Amino acid sequence: MTENGFWDDHDKAQKVIDANNDLKDKYDNFKQLDEGLENLKVLAELYQDDPEDDLIVQMEDDVATLEKKMQSYELTMLLSEPYDSDNAILEIHPGAGGTESQDWGSMLLRMYQRWADQHDFSVEIEDYQPGDEAGIKSVSLMISGKNAYGLLRSERGVHRLVRISPFDSAGRRHTSFASVDVMPELDDSIEVEINDDDLRVDVFRSSGAGGQHINKTSSAVRITHLPTGIVVSSQAQRSQLQNRQTAMNMLKAKLYQREQEEQAKKNAEIKGEQMDIGWGSQIRSYVFHPYTMVKDHRSNYETGNGQAVMDGDLDPFIYAYLQWKLQGENPD
Repeated sequence: MTENGFWDDHDKAQKVIDANNDLKDKYDNFKQLDEGLENLKVLAELYQDDPEDDLIVQMEDDVATLEKKMQSYELTMLLSEPYDSDNAILEIHPGAGGTESQDWGSMLLRMYQRWADQHDFSVEIEDYQPGDEAGIKSVSLMISGKNAYGLLRSERGVHRLVRISPFDSAGRRHTSFASVDVMPELDDSIEVEINDDDLRVDVFRSSGAGGQHINKTSSAVRITHLPTGIVVSSQAQRSQLQNRQTAMNMLKAKLYQREQEEQAKKNAEIKGEQMDIGWGSQIRSYVFHPYTMVKDHRSNYETGNGQAVMDGDLDPFIYAYLQWKLQGENPD
């Protein structure tokens, strides 16, 4: 920071400062964990000399606190991919099944909003398409906060629900599917070439959550990338210009992600590996009948407290996924 010219490029300087602060936080947290462990050792020695019940209670409390801090620290250390620290763009698309699947989409929307609230992340609904009778046809969220993408990338895939449908008068059990896509919000340093001739831009009136204040004008924007068929929409902002910029940023993220996946596939073919890249596969099941269980099919982590999961308690699944991912990359 004291070098000549450091502040000439403010954006670049800010990135250096942010990276420095991130490393400092990791160091300080490690030191706190180390001090906590040393304090526990002292308590253990005191107990050996004078075994009192009060010391046992204090040790149990301190161990529980240290374990929680350790898991949180380990979680941040597992977030090592290039864009893990960035904001996240999260999309939910219900599968076939009409109202039942659309309602499942709205349940997932609530779940991610609750999870974001628990982490003090901000959530902005960029695009919202309501269902015909209930639920949603699709929704796009911008979830902003430190490590939002790194934490949420574990949610990318197909989510399966099994329950007694509230929309079935016969009370039968239904299975519904919804796909969740997660992308990092890219900054201007990432270049993605987009040809204007490859775009079809449509404007329309906003509807549903996040768009009520601009329903009277055609300020919402939908952009179709003709070569790939990728479609993005934004209706959260008050002006058409702002929505167009937001939609372009979303398209940029999708095209970049597509390019990264294609490169990963090529690398896998060269190495002779079998890789399932993308979000077409089922990653998690939420069963609410005839028993209650939520299970991730990658890490095999599961819980019987389905209500807690739907209320946003996703961190155990995220932690298990990151551990599973780490073991897959480092089998030894």
